[in-house]
Amino acid sequence: MASMAKIIVAMSGGVDSSLAAALLHEQGHEVIGITLHLWEGDDERLSESLCCSLEMTEIARRVCARLGVPYYVLNYQREFRRYVIDHFIHAYAQGYTPNPCMECNREIKFRALLTRASQLGYEYVATGHYAQIRGMGDGGWGMGGVPPIPHPPSSISHLHRAADPEKDQSYLLYMLQQKELSRLIFPVGGYRKADVRAMAAARGLESANRPESQDICFVPGGDYRSLLREELPESLVPGPIVDQQGRELGRHYGLPLYTVGQRRGLGLNGPEPLFVTALDTARNALVVGPATAVIRDKFVVERASFVAEIWPSTPFTCHVQVRAHGTTVPAEVTPGDDGRLTVQLGEPLRAISPGQAAVFYDHDRVIGGGTIARPGDHE
Repeated sequence: MASMAKIIVAMSGGVDSSLAAALLHEQGHEVIGITLHLWEGDDERLSESLCCSLEMTEIARRVCARLGVPYYVLNYQREFRRYVIDHFIHAYAQGYTPNPCMECNREIKFRALLTRASQLGYEYVATGHYAQIRGMGDGGWGMGGVPPIPHPPSSISHLHRAADPEKDQSYLLYMLQQKELSRLIFPVGGYRKADVRAMAAARGLESANRPESQDICFVPGGDYRSLLREELPESLVPGPIVDQQGRELGRHYGLPLYTVGQRRGLGLNGPEPLFVTALDTARNALVVGPATAVIRDKFVVERASFVAEIWPSTPFTCHVQVRAHGTTVPAEVTPGDDGRLTVQLGEPLRAISPGQAAVFYDHDRVIGGGTIARPGDHE
């Protein structure tokens, strides 16, 4: 039987983190629930969000009360503003299409929580993410893919997809490495969502039937353009819309308002549909072209990291995923001397967006990943 451990559970008020806390508590571990307070309390946008809202915080509090475990709310407004919101806004201003959940995972949910856990004398942090941590060659740890606690000190931790392919979040966790994975637990990663809800309902958890948030928590409804107009209006400088040959076809309202692959809202008329193919920040020009022009089979990855913390010395083959809910395609990845990676796809993909993540897989195991660079920057 695994030893008992002291575990912080990150509580969002949703069913996944609620069940994670319940399962670990039932196993006899010393559990406390923690919610990160990320927003100003009077922010009107927050009231529309199902994630991180005051209502969800209260649900997390009631779940912990039902379980009989301590519950705390920690203020991380400053960190969230710096590492997530400001990064999101400035990435758009520089011609990227960022995924703020990546930075929130990297800087807030894991780095900050693991640091706080150490300060409080807790060994582990558990979350409701749908992914699995496994050891070298063991094919999985325990019921539901929960690793033994404490983790075997000599084992190498690997990150795998969740048992439920529809809910898998491993793409959003590619940046996790050994120092994080050795102290993380994903109790629901080995279950399907329907089973998680049923298990939560059987335990009387109030979050069992709560709907899920599908939006960016600080951009309810997905209207990031309004956020840009409010937070960084100076970045919205009108300029030319040009075709592949550089001929001006119209005017745009500011590059950050557009993304690669976009067709609607360009205000262009012509014999064939035109799509955004690139954001040329040097000329403040929006480049458009036919549907074939947004199909690519090669791109460069920057800010790369690998789960095993071993940088490849030679090219390797894998499958790559370039969207959170996208499919994977075969690829060859070539490391460069500049710390970047060149990805040659086995089949082309449409609208590969700079700023999104490219994540490398060996079957269901995450190898690593990084940020897709803008075309022309390093190619």
